[in-house]
Amino acid sequence: MCGAQASSRSDTSAVRGERMVLTLDKAIALALEQNRDVMVAEQERYKADAQINEAWADALPQIAVAGQYMRNVQLPVIFLSPNTAFNPTDQTELLELGSKNSYSMGVSFTQTLYSRKVGVALDIAHTYEDYTEEAYRATTQGVTLAVKKAYYGVLLCVKLVEANKQGLDIVRANCENIRSQYNHGNAAEYDLLRAEVELANTEPTLISAENNLLLARNALKTLLAIPLETDVDVTGEFTFEEVAPPLLEESRTEALSNNPSIAGLKLRESLLEKNISIEKAGYFPSLSLFGAYQSQSQDNTFNFSKYLWAKSLNVGLQLSYTLFDGFKTGARTEQASVEHEEARYQRMKAEEGLRVQVQSAELKMVEAKKRIEGQQKNIEQAEKAVRIAQTRYKSGVGTQLELLDSQVALTRAQTNYALAIYDFLVAKADWSNAVGAAR
Repeated sequence: MCGAQASSRSDTSAVRGERMVLTLDKAIALALEQNRDVMVAEQERYKADAQINEAWADALPQIAVAGQYMRNVQLPVIFLSPNTAFNPTDQTELLELGSKNSYSMGVSFTQTLYSRKVGVALDIAHTYEDYTEEAYRATTQGVTLAVKKAYYGVLLCVKLVEANKQGLDIVRANCENIRSQYNHGNAAEYDLLRAEVELANTEPTLISAENNLLLARNALKTLLAIPLETDVDVTGEFTFEEVAPPLLEESRTEALSNNPSIAGLKLRESLLEKNISIEKAGYFPSLSLFGAYQSQSQDNTFNFSKYLWAKSLNVGLQLSYTLFDGFKTGARTEQASVEHEEARYQRMKAEEGLRVQVQSAELKMVEAKKRIEGQQKNIEQAEKAVRIAQTRYKSGVGTQLELLDSQVALTRAQTNYALAIYDFLVAKADWSNAVGAAR
């Protein structure tokens, strides 16, 4: 029983596909290329370009061509009054007009000469393009943050698996040693039972750690849009690098200008301010140039080459001004002003929240660094304690309880150290995301 391996264990290569080794930079690059959220944000950028073209359409001439064929099942008529030169009878007569077949073709155009809405709409379209760029940048930074956390999560799970394997090896070796002593009459049956129970309790912990590693890898694959059957390994040292104090200070002052979410809120505020101008444009007139050319004919012979075509051409100016719209423009302007104020308050709230995020991330980095330093010493002491306990037990002056306690303390110290490293890396990633720093 003591030498038996775990009865069931997660196997990350149970379903083999293409093997992929990922560094952090490669993982981020893949995510920015394949992540679904990034793809959606990319489409929004294309949409913004199309909206600029749409806004330009109102400023450019509108040209239309139309053609019509009409069959007069019953010809239109006019009434001829009696006792007139056209109707000398004493009865009203009907006179049919035109032909059974009627044709018309024409070209028309309009060109806006003055409209406050057109200029503002173009300005809004360009601002919206900037807004989608910031939204895209915010999405890529958010995805980068998620990839970092998932990547560090895999590294953490690897370290926890290693720590639990080491602990299991110690427990198994202790169990084998006690069984050997028991077989030679140098150990009590109670000691053997205690060792076997401890081994049975330790094996599931390793199984759980390996399962968590599999889940962490799958989470990373999902972010990178990699098929789950692909075998993925991550490389990189599970260590931390402090942020220089001058950079921390500089980032605090520049966070509001570098953070894409804040920049996006500022642009949204600007968009809503321009929307006020759009609504106010209802108070102003619009002026357009228009023209039309038309050719029409009526004939029943279907001999098109001999048709008589009547042509007409006209141009003109059209001035439009709404004298009264039931206070609609005023109400819409007021709504736009309220929306602009709401956006301003939302931006202010986000800026205040960002300052808290930056400070919180800095404090978490400091806290994690202190834990890392403390756990490094704990690991050294725990390793030394395990060696001493093993020597004492083999010499017959120590107890099995001492050995098991020292092993548990070592596993706990290694686990706490790995968690402290992970917490520091996550806090640093949160800090980089909050201040808009390059990865």
